[in-house]
Amino acid sequence: MAQLPAGHVPLIGTLFRWLRPRPPCIDDALWERASARLPWAAALDPPRRERLRRLAARFLHEKTITPLAGLELASEQRVLLAALCCLPLLEFGRAGLRGWSQLIVYPEAFRVRRSHVDAAGVLHEWDDDLIGEAWDHGPLILSWADVQADLDEPDAGYCVAVHEMAHKLDALDGELDGTPPLPARWQHAWARDFQRAYDAFRAQVDAGRKTAIDPYAAEAPEEFFAVVSEYHFSAPALLEEEMPAVAAHLARFYGPPPSL
Repeated sequence: MAQLPAGHVPLIGTLFRWLRPRPPCIDDALWERASARLPWAAALDPPRRERLRRLAARFLHEKTITPLAGLELASEQRVLLAALCCLPLLEFGRAGLRGWSQLIVYPEAFRVRRSHVDAAGVLHEWDDDLIGEAWDHGPLILSWADVQADLDEPDAGYCVAVHEMAHKLDALDGELDGTPPLPARWQHAWARDFQRAYDAFRAQVDAGRKTAIDPYAAEAPEEFFAVVSEYHFSAPALLEEEMPAVAAHLARFYGPPPSL
């Protein structure tokens, strides 16, 4: 069989490389401006910060960011939102972006009409004022004013974007129950430790005791997961003190929290 000359690249291989799309990227100057406004990104070590940049670029490539009610978002602000939403994906990776295609951003808290039919067949309707929401197979929705407030106080225990992204991760296995997709053995330990922590926390809230963690975490297991995810990034020392087993699972799932 004839041998190709040294250094020869087959034409078909060259063609395939030419046709392969380049991975999405974010301009250096734009990334520096956007990430400088994101305290959690600035606190990451260089490899994880670069990983966040690649995830944010993927987010911008795959998602439509839609500002509503007169809000306008500059390129820098869109990069900031993408990076913020990708913080919980540093270990999980781009698979965490599956199943939805749009980020909707309101200038501030938004109102949602709710309805529920009770056991007696009676329809109840009411309005909820929200700062964020994640639909199972639909968009992620954020209040820009509350995103800004989280950035202004990054160690206060709140991060609405992380909260809603936790719901997106939770829903990936088809059930919103406070447990994201995990290997079987880890999932068993996670479910055990989270249930114990949730039950103990809910008992505190039901007893009217003041809690160090936002009492909204007692609403349901999925809200518990979303709230403690916020604390992992914005008040990790407090979370470790209050719920060490939960903090350990989140450090494994999200990676070590940024040191602000």
